[in-house]
Amino acid sequence: MIRSILLAPLICLIFSSCYQPERNCTDFKTGTFSFDYEINGETKSGTFTRDDRYSIDYYDNKIDSATVKWVNDCEFILQDVKTKNSIQMKILSTTEKSYTFEYNKVGASKKARGTAFKTD
Repeated sequence: MIRSILLAPLICLIFSSCYQPERNCTDFKTGTFSFDYEINGETKSGTFTRDDRYSIDYYDNKIDSATVKWVNDCEFILQDVKTKNSIQMKILSTTEKSYTFEYNKVGASKKARGTAFKTD
């Protein structure tokens, strides 16, 4: 009896540590996406279109372009065409229509997260 009481939490811990979120990253390499972002406490929406070479962002009445370099199926680098600043992106998990990602400036340790929704 005591053995089963001690064994049950151990089994739960083992199974929960094995959980891996779904990551069908190749489904999100190209397409049109929408996302929400916050500036000065105000939530806004934007869209972007990504193909094999470029990502074109439409947000806050602006258009921004970046080259896309895939590191592996779930990680890529965006380099702004004008400023040459680079952002490292990593897809953490996917659903049928969205992906959650983590991003940071290349070389910086501070990371942020977001979610993009495929619209096409």
